[in-house]
Amino acid sequence: MQQPYVSGYPQGTGTSAPPPPPKARVIVDPKYCSSDPVDLMIVRKIMKITDGNFVIKNGDGNMLFKVKDPFFSIHERRILVDGYGTKVLTLRGKIMTMHDRWQVFRGDSKEESDLLYTVKRSNMIQLTTKLDVFLADNIEEKRCDYRVEGVWLKSSCVVYAGDSDIIVAQMCEKGTISGFLLGKDHFCVTVNPNVDYAFIASLIVILVEIQISLRKLATQVLFFN
Repeated sequence: MQQPYVSGYPQGTGTSAPPPPPKARVIVDPKYCSSDPVDLMIVRKIMKITDGNFVIKNGDGNMLFKVKDPFFSIHERRILVDGYGTKVLTLRGKIMTMHDRWQVFRGDSKEESDLLYTVKRSNMIQLTTKLDVFLADNIEEKRCDYRVEGVWLKSSCVVYAGDSDIIVAQMCEKGTISGFLLGKDHFCVTVNPNVDYAFIASLIVILVEIQISLRKLATQVLFFN
């Protein structure tokens, strides 16, 4: 008999003693889990001229990932590659969905057997973007495994574990005048210990893509009205 799904993190809040720090939760690959906090320096090129507009570096300035945006794709598709050009994750946006659902697969796969997690907006109408994240084995999606709340342009983004108030990653702005003049956004995301930072990087990319899509839709509605 199939056992009911149980989230890997404590849910909800209460007056009891705080839970111990979670053990390393491998979602993408063990090598992306560190026992120390990891700073992700994210640069987004506003006016892209290549096939991608995200570069993600560590605190020392070494490139960890970049996002490739394949041309001539019938789906919203982004590929997260590492510093050696190896395809780490494929992010596929499902068109014509009410909640802007994205599916994330291992490598460059699109097979269900390689599905790692699904991301979607919590509600159709939101003042700020709130995303629910469901790991692949959370088939019923009754309770999210992680949630993302934030607005990219306001430098506000927090990733929580499930329904709890446990923060696993948080964004702060690192903008510069030179970066602004060059048409770039600079942000820093601090990933807490034992949290898969490739997973967090993909969530930030999806958050931005959803917000860009919503802004385009709002502009179209205003234009035609």
